Amino acid sequence: MKRMLAISDIHGDMDKFERLLKLINYNKDKDQLLLLGDYVDRGPNSRAVLDKVMELTSEGAIALMGNHDKMMIDAFEDKGDPKALKRWFYNGGIKTLQNYGYEIEKDDTKYWYTSDEMPEPIEMNGEIRPHIEFLQGLPFYHETDTHIFVHAGVHPDTPIHSTEPYTLVWIREEFHKGYKGEKTVVFGHTPVKYLHQKREMYFGENKIIGIDGGCAYGGRLYCLEVEGLHIEFVE
Repeated sequence: MKRMLAISDIHGDMDKFERLLKLINYNKDKDQLLLLGDYVDRGPNSRAVLDKVMELTSEGAIALMGNHDKMMIDAFEDKGDPKALKRWFYNGGIKTLQNYGYEIEKDDTKYWYTSDEMPEPIEMNGEIRPHIEFLQGLPFYHETDTHIFVHAGVHPDTPIHSTEPYTLVWIREEFHKGYKGEKTVVFGHTPVKYLHQKREMYFGENKIIGIDGGCAYGGRLYCLEVEGLHIEFVE
């Protein structure tokens, strides 16, 4: 039986990602790796992380969509909707774009929180296009007989197959407090310190497990071995 290993919210930190894979002794032939989204933004090397995620999925890993990955897609769709691009900018997208050779005139993230200015649309260059196309094909959840794996969570009152994709990558408190389903939900998106004011992985009484260690903010990158609830992390 394969180990099921879940990792979430890498956010461009290739160093931690590589060290964690080494620490858990990941073996593509013996393990089922589940990556729960947010590969990009805020960290130093989103491009390298996506290269690695593509390699891992080609070998059998399952990668899901995160809200930052969806923002990256949206920034290039509809001919670069300036509102979508601005939303991505103030959520860390500028650093990601710079990984692909883009020069952004105003690269201060705080500027995009306060300014009414909309950025000029950007075109996909040949370096970023394969990654956008890869992200566009990612599923929003993975379900087994006993578990649901998803980036942000599930709606407490809606079957997951009927839930809007937006909810699956953005939901927070409504899911954290209201979930009463039979299956255990493993999720990222909300750093564990906001769930229980601790750095440790979060195990909710309502069968939810939060595994976002806040890697994007200098915190931990967690891996959960699902069957035995064994935890490894790097920081």
